[in-house]
Amino acid sequence: MGSNKSDTSSRPADQMRPRNVDSGRAILVFLGLMAASLAALLVLPPIHQDQGYHHFADDRKLFGVPNFWNVVSNLPFIGVGALGLWQFHRDLALFVIFLGIFLTGIGSSYYHWDPSDRTLFWDRLPMTLCFMAILTVIIAERVDRRLGAALLWPLVATGIFSLLLWRSTDDLRLYAWVQFFPLVALPLLILIFPPQYTGTVYWVVAAALYALAKAFELLDHTVHASFILSGHTLKHLFAVAACFVVLRDFQTRQPIVHIVQ
Repeated sequence: MGSNKSDTSSRPADQMRPRNVDSGRAILVFLGLMAASLAALLVLPPIHQDQGYHHFADDRKLFGVPNFWNVVSNLPFIGVGALGLWQFHRDLALFVIFLGIFLTGIGSSYYHWDPSDRTLFWDRLPMTLCFMAILTVIIAERVDRRLGAALLWPLVATGIFSLLLWRSTDDLRLYAWVQFFPLVALPLLILIFPPQYTGTVYWVVAAALYALAKAFELLDHTVHASFILSGHTLKHLFAVAACFVVLRDFQTRQPIVHIVQ
C-alpha cells in the first residue's frame, strides 16, 4: 500500500504542466532572499545557549524515568517517522524528512532523560534534517523541482554544520537561521507560488500546530502551574501532531494539472 502511494504522490507534477516562464526570476529572488538572510547573521552578536533552557517545569520521575512526561511525549515521533519511512522511502527528500522525525523521537527522549548541552545536540540534529528537507520539498513543488533537489544536501549540510559550530563556539546564530528561515520562507512560498499538488491546507494546519508548539514551549512553567502537563510536554504533542499532518499531506495529495488556454 505504502509504495504505491509514494510513487503516485512523489511524481514530479511539473512534468504534467508547462514550465512557468517566470521560474528563472523566482529562483533568483529566492536565492537572493536566502543569501541576504544569511549575510544578516554577520551583523548580529553571537547567540549563546541559555543554560536555564535545561531547567524544565515538569521534572517528575515516574517508573524510574527522570523527567518522565517530557521523555515519553517524544515517542509518537518514532511512530510517525517510521510510518513515513515505510511509505515514502523511495523519495529522497521525503526519506530525509521522516528520518528526521523518527530520530527526533529518539534524540529528544535522550536529551530530556539528561538535559545538557551535550545531549541537546542530539535533540536538535534530527530536527535540522526535517527543517531543511521540508524547505527543499516546498521549493521543488512551488518554485523549481531541480532547484529543490539541488539544495537538499547543501541545506542538510548547513544544518549539521550549524550544530557543530554551536558546540565548538557556543554561537547559535546559524542554527537559529536553520530553524527560523524555513518558518519565514514557507508561508511566502505558499502565498506567492501556485501549488503543483493538492493539500495546501495541510501545510497551513501543520504551521499553525507548530506555532502553538513553540508557544507552549515558551509558556512551560505557566502551563504547568495550572495544568497536569507542562508547556514543554504539550509542545512535543503539538509538534508531533504537525508532523502527522505533514504525513497525511503526502499520503493524500494529488498532482494539479494546469491547462494552458
